Amino acid sequence: MKIILISLDTLRASRLTGYGYTKPTSPHMDRIAAQGVLFERAYAADIPTEVAHTGIFTGKIGLTTGVVSHGSELAHLPKSVPWLPTMLRSAGFTTSAVDNLYQLKEWFARGYRYYTNSVGGNRWIDGVTVNELAFPWIEAHREENFFLFLHYWDAHTPYLPPADYIPEFYDSGRDPYDPANRSMERAYNHPAYPFFKHHHYDLVGPVTDSAYYDALYDAEIRYLDDRLKELDDHLEKLGIAEDTLLILFGDHGESLTEHDIYWDHCGLYEPTVHVPLIMRWPGRIPSGKRVHGLVQQVDLLPTVLESIRQEHPSHINLAPLTDPIGLDGKSLWPAIRGGAEGTAEKIFLSECAWQAARAIRTSRYKFIRTYDSGPFTRPPRELYDLIADPAEKDNLADQLPELADQFEQEIGEWVSSKLGGREDPMIRQLVEAGLPFRRRIEQILSASGMSWDEWQRDPRRERFDQAASSCH
Repeated sequence: MKIILISLDTLRASRLTGYGYTKPTSPHMDRIAAQGVLFERAYAADIPTEVAHTGIFTGKIGLTTGVVSHGSELAHLPKSVPWLPTMLRSAGFTTSAVDNLYQLKEWFARGYRYYTNSVGGNRWIDGVTVNELAFPWIEAHREENFFLFLHYWDAHTPYLPPADYIPEFYDSGRDPYDPANRSMERAYNHPAYPFFKHHHYDLVGPVTDSAYYDALYDAEIRYLDDRLKELDDHLEKLGIAEDTLLILFGDHGESLTEHDIYWDHCGLYEPTVHVPLIMRWPGRIPSGKRVHGLVQQVDLLPTVLESIRQEHPSHINLAPLTDPIGLDGKSLWPAIRGGAEGTAEKIFLSECAWQAARAIRTSRYKFIRTYDSGPFTRPPRELYDLIADPAEKDNLADQLPELADQFEQEIGEWVSSKLGGREDPMIRQLVEAGLPFRRRIEQILSASGMSWDEWQRDPRRERFDQAASSCH
């Protein structure tokens, strides 16, 4: 038995044709979905990258593990917490990863017999590099029962797709640098601009047309899709595709100017928390299956374990695996077989990087409670009817105060039940260290001779650029 778990970093569900997008971003991912199952409403309960992946490999949400923030020095995951690669290695699988999450936290390398750090000379990791590192390993271990984790970053900023991928998504008659186009001004003058200036705006150039950034994102997805096709072709060539449980997931999505978020993944809005989830396992998962109910990323661990238990009679050299105690996730197999719509009636959401907020997502409503809005302007409470208002533009919190109160109470009760008397790690983060990404902006501004308060009062790009230039 082979298991390949693939993280498609920063991949937004609604930007894939299989999820209703009209541009041809994902023909091969659509093919994989047609051969297996696509989960229409899969959610990242904790965002962004660090907390999302911690949840995936533990089957537990951030409130359970205590890991709720991205890039925080306060975060720690005890070695006593069951970890998927460790469990699989103990059960007899050869475990491997092509990944660079070890750069974030040491626990992401746990449990692997082979860990290939994909980080290179810059922060942008090309999918070609991931494949070049993974293919020889797959070939060398094709006769073994293995678990392989692959982490593709192509959809993440900076958006630098090969030039020949762009024309399909951006009208050749448009000029992305047209000085008459003012659509980038809000992004360039946003309080978060100092953080993004160096690692994606400067690399793309002085773009004036915001639609060009959206096109670059689409082109990156199509480029990623081609890398996944190369992987699939390699599995077919080696003759192991039929024996491989393939799982594709987005760790979080991406906001493309919605809610004053410019090509980044914060905010508990649909563009960032609604992620793709696709599984294929020939002969075990029915072809063309679509699951309509709510599911979440922490469901992956118990799903993988159940998959192994299903195969155990024909793989006698693998030790049986039982679900760890205290999982927040539930196996997706009942939904795959058609016995359930999903795994949850509601999903609780959380973030603590750019902003600190929690939310509840039901089949109809989204309620968001913001505790610290960071560099954004946010009301403390937001309530959206996602059926009538899928773009989350009409905040109903003041119009439906009783419903908002009910949801806020539900969040409070959920937090209390998960903590069981323990300290709230989000409150600890805010009190002891503040929002991690705000601290990064403050460090950048400080090096430029500016304070956070000064920037907040007058966040103009040219002012920051002049201050930054004077420091060199």
